[in-house]
Amino acid sequence: MAPSKFGKSVGAVVVLACALTVGSLTVDSSPSPAPARTAVADPARLGGDDLDRSVTALKAQLATQPKDFAGWAALGTGYVEQARVKGDPTRYPLAQQALARSLELRPGYDVALAGQAALAAARHDFTGALRLVRETLAANPYNERALALHIDALVELGRYPAAWKAAREADSRKPGIPVFTRYAYVLELRGETGRAREVLTRALASATSPADRAYVATELGQLARHQGDYRTALRHYATALTAAPGHPPALEGRARAKAALGQLDAAVRDLRELVRKTPLTGAVELLGELYEVTGRKEAAREQYALAAEQVAQERVRGVNMDLETAHMAAARGDGKAAVSAALAEWQRRRTVHTADALAWALHADGRSDEALAHARRATATGLPDAELRYHRGVIEAALGKDAEARRSLTAALDLDPGFSPVGARHARAVLDRLGGA
Repeated sequence: MAPSKFGKSVGAVVVLACALTVGSLTVDSSPSPAPARTAVADPARLGGDDLDRSVTALKAQLATQPKDFAGWAALGTGYVEQARVKGDPTRYPLAQQALARSLELRPGYDVALAGQAALAAARHDFTGALRLVRETLAANPYNERALALHIDALVELGRYPAAWKAAREADSRKPGIPVFTRYAYVLELRGETGRAREVLTRALASATSPADRAYVATELGQLARHQGDYRTALRHYATALTAAPGHPPALEGRARAKAALGQLDAAVRDLRELVRKTPLTGAVELLGELYEVTGRKEAAREQYALAAEQVAQERVRGVNMDLETAHMAAARGDGKAAVSAALAEWQRRRTVHTADALAWALHADGRSDEALAHARRATATGLPDAELRYHRGVIEAALGKDAEARRSLTAALDLDPGFSPVGARHARAVLDRLGGA
């Protein structure tokens, strides 16, 4: 399943480089009022056990100080983070209640509004997130979380030029880790991976908290892995896991890099441990793929069924899962369900990933002639994503466009030869059938 990544265009990188050396890493140092008694660390800057302790402390504090509007906002943000890190959608209603309580106590409070924007984005309601971000920034133009979420929402709505403008604006207003990582993804989206790597490297050097170090190092690992540089990716994941042992995105990334290097048994061990503690859908899907390519068909089916159940649970909790549903339905050959879900998502937002999902769904439904235009759109920005090129190549092959298919499939495998255990194997098989590169 191709993940929908939150993320990132180019221009004044020199300005950014300067900002990286002096940017503040504090959160919401703004004119917004906040009770001094709220002394618990900002949950959005924590991870793992620290995040859980912060949420527990906030709940205890609010039991004795129920009118602490800043505490309710922090608790709501903490629940959103727990849902994201643990893959636990039951936290979303709790987050919604806590953030609403904060705004009851202090209408227009920018930190709570930013928390609501984060919740909307987590539920894949990017139009709603954008509206809430704008409301937040009207209240406080320097709210760091809102500035970062502004970039996220615009990227996830496919408004890439506007996202670039928002990244530059955020960098000028509130330079720091949240903005730098978004800025790097805008660069990656345009194919400027060298500049993206430079931004993330400088961001890592400026990171002070373990959670920030783990987050940025993981992003560096993802960038290297998507370029097929798996050993460098492993070094970055090791840095992340040293800073924050058990960091789920780093563990999943490490397993993907190991699988790409042919270390399938080690990857399976890592994933089993990860999904036992934190059953993130992407990790469950990957474990299913590894079982499939190693001949353990029944075990693969069990993992795919678990992933489908997780998607269903997310949907019940108010998360829009049409993109994930489209990928899953296409993978199991249900073209009609894939097209229905992909079309619904395409109507909401037109990004490279929704274009790719629609292309792949149409292909699964036997409509490759319609799929090709969407596959071309998915690869138009220059984002170095092997899966997008793979899908385009398979569609081109289905249409008898052999030369184009060979170029696309070769590009996918040259970029990231281990992008997917099942997909990479299929790409090689189609390429062999076409006579190779």
